[in-house]
Amino acid sequence: MRVLAIDTSNLVLSVAVVDEKRVLGEITTNLQKNHSVRMMDAISELLDDLDMGPEELSGIAVAKGPGSYTGVRIGVSTAKSMAWSLQIPVVGVSSLQAVAMNAFGFSGGIIPLFDARRGQVYTGYYQADQAGLAELVLEERIMLLTDWLSVVKEQAKGAPLLFLGDDTAVHRESILADLGEQALFAPVSFNHPRAAHIGWLGQKLLMQAGTVHELVPEYLQVAEAEAKWLAKQNG
Repeated sequence: MRVLAIDTSNLVLSVAVVDEKRVLGEITTNLQKNHSVRMMDAISELLDDLDMGPEELSGIAVAKGPGSYTGVRIGVSTAKSMAWSLQIPVVGVSSLQAVAMNAFGFSGGIIPLFDARRGQVYTGYYQADQAGLAELVLEERIMLLTDWLSVVKEQAKGAPLLFLGDDTAVHRESILADLGEQALFAPVSFNHPRAAHIGWLGQKLLMQAGTVHELVPEYLQVAEAEAKWLAKQNG
């Protein structure tokens, strides 16, 4: 099974092709450029480098959020369009889990997070399963960082907590002030999501994939414009 994996849910653009045994190819950049302009070129370049046509793909896995509203929409809509045209299954994978997978084998709590502004973060609590892979323990959510640190402290019961993601730099001082030496931070090279992780996770999900139309983004909150519209409708 050859799976195309796509992540445009944050600043990182990452595309990969994986099969059951290895990562066949991967392109990852962390440039502040428009994913809608660059993503299809990256996919085309990757497939050309692999001497592979789109018809040789068995499925598509895409980061479904949370993250940038625009970025998530770009990735999910492209993945669904490609899957529909190629008549292959498509599945969504958590953007947070993709980052958490970088903590392979870590024995404590794994806390990926993305900044959500106004003191909030998109986050979840993961731990390594028996195979060393990140398994969700506390559901993903958007929450004030100060409240979330109280939750993870209680869950960890003194175990070390590894914070992952580019946005940890924004909140590092607050995390250290609350958790002290219990908080650990990954080297910068471990903070970026990799499409290869999404492809590997997606292989299992593709076996039970529904129709293309069943895949929807996971924002964890409504967009600001939608929230204002709903508030107006409710008087």
